Amino acid sequence: MSSNGQFDDDDFAKEAGAASSGRSFDEFECPDCSAHNVGIDTFFDKEEVRCMYCGSEFEARVSSEGKLKLKSA
Repeated sequence: MSSNGQFDDDDFAKEAGAASSGRSFDEFECPDCSAHNVGIDTFFDKEEVRCMYCGSEFEARVSSEGKLKLKSA
């Protein structure tokens, strides 16, 4: 943020992007079978996760807003 006390959109976007890259998750909803997977090991951006119900594997992707997206592996 700027040192003069005014809000700077560019600085905020940089901080939001940096914060989302280190965000961890410990649950997800399977895109294939809609099962809610809880109690699994913590995972981060670009790690693979497996649905404990149907066995489908996905690559975790974290958006710049910090939201989890799952891509088929």
